[in-house]
This record gives sequence, C-alpha cells and structure tokens, in this order.
Amino acid sequence: MRKEDKGAIIDQLGEVLDQYDHFYVTDAAGMNAEDTAALRRSCFEKEIKLMVVKNTLLKKALEKKGEEYAPLFDSLKGNSAVMFTSVGNAPAKLIKEFAKKSKAGKPVLKSAFVEQSVYVGENQLDTLVSIKSKNELIADVIALLQSPAKNVISALQSGGNTITGVLKTLSNK
Repeated sequence: MRKEDKGAIIDQLGEVLDQYDHFYVTDAAGMNAEDTAALRRSCFEKEIKLMVVKNTLLKKALEKKGEEYAPLFDSLKGNSAVMFTSVGNAPAKLIKEFAKKSKAGKPVLKSAFVEQSVYVGENQLDTLVSIKSKNELIADVIALLQSPAKNVISALQSGGNTITGVLKTLSNK
C-alpha cells in the first residue's frame, strides 16, 4: 500500500472517530461467512458502524486525536474490527448476545472507549453492558424528580378519601 493511501485511510479513520462518541475494538477472526454477515446485519440494525482496520493505521489515527487513547494501544494486536456508535452500551450488548450464539464464540472484546473512559479486556464486557446511555440517565433523573411530587399528590388524594370516610362514620354515629 502506498504512503498516500495510508494517509487517506488514517484521515478517514480520524473523521469517523470525530463522528462517533464511542468505539469498541474487537477480535472477530475465525468467524465463518454466515456469522460475519449476521454480525454486520445486527450492527446495521443497531446503528453501529463496523470496520475492519489495520492496527497500525488505527493506532496512528488515535495518536493524531490525543493522548487519552494511549491505553488502547496494547490491545491493537492480531485481527481487529472496530465498532463505532453513538450509544455507549449498544456494542457491548451486541457482542455479548452474539458471542453466545456464535459457534466460534466471537466477537471478543479487546478494548473500548466509552464515555471518555478506556476499558481493556474481555472481562470488562459486563461493566460495559451495564453502562447507561445519556437518554437512560436523563429518564432516571426525571423519574427521581417526579417521584416526590407523585408521593405528595397520592398522599393528598388518599388523605381526602380518608377524611371523607371518617366524617361519614362520625355523622352516622
């Protein structure tokens, strides 16, 4: 491959890194064509961009972006496929679900950059699955803010029924 071509690929990877907030580096080697096609289809359905890249080109693109990616460099060995996403936990759920179904037990998580944090190793998959997305966190905060108001309203409503019942009982006596 010519140096100009490599430079163009590095620039393209840089643009993709700017476009997506989160990415996962996985090992999908050894999967048959049927499983690979199913993985690509699942990624497309969940709005995850899957790219197979050369480790050296990905490393150079990450180096251009900053030092925050340095802990990922050790995981860039062997075959690598990168999953880019806007939802932090979507690829983790996909990897976990797909690895159970796959005969080869692939894809395997090598590393991930999610919510400005670096995760390295297959043992981090459960942690990544449990990370909540921005929208899920907003929904949780809204639910927490609404719960005291709901409690007050329900107490007032039930209290009104209780007072009415007590007054009826007293009037009957």
